[in-house]
Amino acid sequence: MKACPYCAESIQDNAQFCPHCGTSLAAPGAPAGLQPPSPGGGETSGKAIASLICGIFFFLLPSSILAIVMGHLSLADIRRSAGRLRGRGMAITGLVFGYAGVAMLPMILIIAAIAIPNLLRAKMAANESSAVGALREINTACQGYEIDYATFPASLAKLGHGAEQSSDSADLLRAELLAGQKSGYRFAYEAGSPVDGKIASYAVHADPLTPNTTGTRHFFTDQTGVIRVSMTGAADENSPPLQ
Repeated sequence: MKACPYCAESIQDNAQFCPHCGTSLAAPGAPAGLQPPSPGGGETSGKAIASLICGIFFFLLPSSILAIVMGHLSLADIRRSAGRLRGRGMAITGLVFGYAGVAMLPMILIIAAIAIPNLLRAKMAANESSAVGALREINTACQGYEIDYATFPASLAKLGHGAEQSSDSADLLRAELLAGQKSGYRFAYEAGSPVDGKIASYAVHADPLTPNTTGTRHFFTDQTGVIRVSMTGAADENSPPLQ
């Protein structure tokens, strides 16, 4: 082994050019076939390019790992190519970004472990608030229907919009609520038994579509207008009122 007179890197004794800096070591007048490509020539390593591109997306774990793997492979190819391949700088840059992404992984996991549960709780709280608002809207519509027609509706469908406003299409409730589902909650309307052709009571249940995911609390309301809540199962008229 000897040292390159230009970059001081170790090279083979019989090397005709330095594989590190690309400088020709051939004696003046040597045959053209022995002259290596100039430092600016040669083909750029595709693996070095891939390492750099993956390294740019270092914040994604698979991309970071690919940047590291492709970076090491490209550096090995460049060393073996004896100057025919370029891209050492790109490979090193990809390696730096790749290792930075791997080093950041524990921090990202910690942040995710803290943020995701908080986001889920905030989403459930928003769904529960929306469910309470929907029950109040249903109560208002039912009370309006009772004022207009001296009876409560037999179903939520009778509170919807129709070609002409009547007891079958009172136009008092939004279509979103008529579907019986909103913001992760399912709504079930139950009309009381008719007396002399009039319905004097009703009950509405609001339950999460997926308990502990779309919501944790169950709600209930009736003709009294009081909204009641339960944490353990479906709420009813005996559940405590919402505070």
